[in-house]
Amino acid sequence: MVFEAPGGSRVWAVGALVRAVADALEARFNPVSVKGEITGFSRAASGHCYFSLKDDAGQIRCAMFRRAASLMDFQPKEGDLVELRGRISIYEPRGDLQLIVESLQKAGQGAWFEQFLKLKAQLEAEGLFDTARKREIPRAPRGIGLVTSSGAAALQDVVTALSRRVPHIPVWFAPASVQGNGAPAELIEALQKLYHSAQNPRRLEPDLAYKTPQIDVILLVRGGGSIEDLWAFNNEALARTIAQSPVPIISGVGHETDFTIADFVADLRAPTPTAAAELCATERAAWLGAADLMQERLEDAVQDALDTQAQRVDTAARRLSRPSDVLAKQRLGLQHLAFSLKQKILSFQEHSAQELRRREADFSLKTARFLQLAGERQQRAAQALEHLNPQRVLERGYALVTNEQGQQISRMDQLSLEQSIGLRLKDGHANARIEGLNALSQ
Repeated sequence: MVFEAPGGSRVWAVGALVRAVADALEARFNPVSVKGEITGFSRAASGHCYFSLKDDAGQIRCAMFRRAASLMDFQPKEGDLVELRGRISIYEPRGDLQLIVESLQKAGQGAWFEQFLKLKAQLEAEGLFDTARKREIPRAPRGIGLVTSSGAAALQDVVTALSRRVPHIPVWFAPASVQGNGAPAELIEALQKLYHSAQNPRRLEPDLAYKTPQIDVILLVRGGGSIEDLWAFNNEALARTIAQSPVPIISGVGHETDFTIADFVADLRAPTPTAAAELCATERAAWLGAADLMQERLEDAVQDALDTQAQRVDTAARRLSRPSDVLAKQRLGLQHLAFSLKQKILSFQEHSAQELRRREADFSLKTARFLQLAGERQQRAAQALEHLNPQRVLERGYALVTNEQGQQISRMDQLSLEQSIGLRLKDGHANARIEGLNALSQ
């Protein structure tokens, strides 16, 4: 929908503008064929595929619906170089430009990338990429080896960076081609020359004196390019040569997004040649600053030590000049200790007397309480014993029955006819004879 604003200018609704742009793009470009590298590939549960297609100059989102995806004869993966045919569209809810892919096939470089992955997997299985074999880059190398093309921009970048940061460190340059069929062999030869210098550090200068290069780190660099341009650094023989280096190697090949086999084998990967130069040595200004700081701290430490020793000398001089002061101070200390000891003894005696009085009073109270409780317990026991007195039972009208031997009878089975029994009553005794027995029914 288009509105007319005051003054006659048109004002677009967002959806209308997006649809108009989509119509214009589709009318001008579709159908379209595009070549690029797959990144961010994913397949949804619905069967639709989503990914981006990129090259060095740009990137575009792609969508391949299930019908088109079912016609593919390979499984796309990260880094595949492909050619696709489709149509440009705009995803209206977000206004994003995208390609609706109708067919997808591998491009020529896809095979190169497969070779790269195959070699990478092989060398990784052999342990050439293991972190354990990576060596730490020296912070202050005595000499730096450099391998790149003599006509490459990377050479100038590295030299500029090293001249700015560490102009005092010598650089030993071994030129080699960094692109083409013969590049891997030249790179290997250049590295081996530097290896020989690192292992045999002697060089004859024009003044006929032998100098010691002492190469402690090697930079292997080149600028960015396509996968074909960087292919020399995906060579197996070169990778094994890098792994045999007697000193750490920093690989700075291509741009930050480029990766080669050399990067994985090297002790450290730098995103660019300039970064490789910056990583191989700490900037001279930092070392000078650290040296200045250390000098200041050393001067402060020496001055502190001198002040301390001077103070000790002064103290010793005072003691030697007036020993009576030392004796007076010690005498005063002894008097203070004696007074303190006397006060503590008096305080202890007072505390002990108070504690004794407190315990005496507490003992008296506890004794009185104990006697009171004992009397109460005795009274309760006498009352309980009185309740158990058989005489009290007889006084209530009961009689105690005994046999001729004086043994108490309490059951019917202890009686027989004509048996003589004794009866103990409240106020006396009586004798009786059993004339009948009648047991109570249970």
